[in-house]
Amino acid sequence: MTTLANGVRVITEAMPHVRSVSVGVWIGTGSRRESPEQNGLSHFIEHMLFKGTTRRSAEDIARSVDSIGGNLDAFTAKELVCYNTKVLDQHLSLAFDVLADMVLHPLFREEDIEKEKGVILEEIKMEADSPDYLVHEIFSSNFWKDHSLGKPILGTRETVKRFNRDAVHSYYAEVYAPANLLVTAAGNLTHDRLVSLVREHFEMLPQGPPVPADNTPSTHARIALRNKKALEQVHLCLGVPSYPLPHEERFACYVLNTLLGGGMSSRLFQNIRERQGLVYAVFSELSPYRDTGCLSIYAGTSIESARQVVESITKEFRQLKEQRVNDEELRRAKDHLKGSLMLSLESTASRMSNLARQEMYFAHFFTLDELVESIESVTAGDVQRIAQTFFDPRQIALTVLGNLENFKIGREDLVC
Repeated sequence: MTTLANGVRVITEAMPHVRSVSVGVWIGTGSRRESPEQNGLSHFIEHMLFKGTTRRSAEDIARSVDSIGGNLDAFTAKELVCYNTKVLDQHLSLAFDVLADMVLHPLFREEDIEKEKGVILEEIKMEADSPDYLVHEIFSSNFWKDHSLGKPILGTRETVKRFNRDAVHSYYAEVYAPANLLVTAAGNLTHDRLVSLVREHFEMLPQGPPVPADNTPSTHARIALRNKKALEQVHLCLGVPSYPLPHEERFACYVLNTLLGGGMSSRLFQNIRERQGLVYAVFSELSPYRDTGCLSIYAGTSIESARQVVESITKEFRQLKEQRVNDEELRRAKDHLKGSLMLSLESTASRMSNLARQEMYFAHFFTLDELVESIESVTAGDVQRIAQTFFDPRQIALTVLGNLENFKIGREDLVC
């Protein structure tokens, strides 16, 4: 790791046995730092950076990496934005030049902004047509009510329509600052080579102010029923507050999530799909952030079975609170986690992302051995204690989306 004088951090991991290099430029601010009027601006800027720079047109950007068989991509999340490329090691200089050019020299032309509004409005419509996406968005907006974490990353039709060059440019200038910039790379490269490339492009950036602190959201245990007549299925999202990403008990949370709904051998899948045949899809997931988190369960079922599915979920909560998991099930969950972790870190792209997440959330690098050891150290008692903490009926939030007619469900149905 090297930090430039202006605060830009550079972290690399050499993988000499491969022929590729993955590089990412990370911005430590995602949609959660946006004000209500700015909702969707981080994602909008991500799109705009592909629309041309002072040196390249949009077509030049696309063609430059395509022509060497690499890929160029970007994504916006709640707490970060990433621009990344994966190329053969011999093309690193060219690929990094394109990446740095996009991030540092965007044009933000008025006509491009107007055109891109149309593209993103279509993206919003496309996502709204996907009920499993929509139920999660409604759930989030209620769970993190009145906080930017509960707002959609894409923004809304109203906010996107109001974006203009001044709004885009001032938010970009505020957020794309050295203290908020991180460059990570993994693959067949040397650290010194990447540092010299980063210096060449990023060293002239003025230092700028430090990144402001986040305001921690409170969670809300709301029950929301949303009627959408066109849907064949009822989509459920049920969740509870959980620990933030850097929490010392995070590995016990991962084990609990794996046991509950993290795969085909999980309790939710085996009970609700395999034994009862009530759903096609059911799973649980952790959404941890810097200072808060959520453990949520998704299921798609019929209106007739919706209540039974909710009952089955709360029954699993109760069992995890009352009975310790047996050694065999705990072993399976740990092996599943370790296997997923190791397999996920086999590519240069995932290694590059891992470097960034560890730096952004922990400011420390954990080796694979340390991570495996942390998973192994989780006990059945840890899992039960966390279940007893998380699965409090007063904290359970529920969103139901579908052709609901006379469907009703209340707090008394969430007792566990």
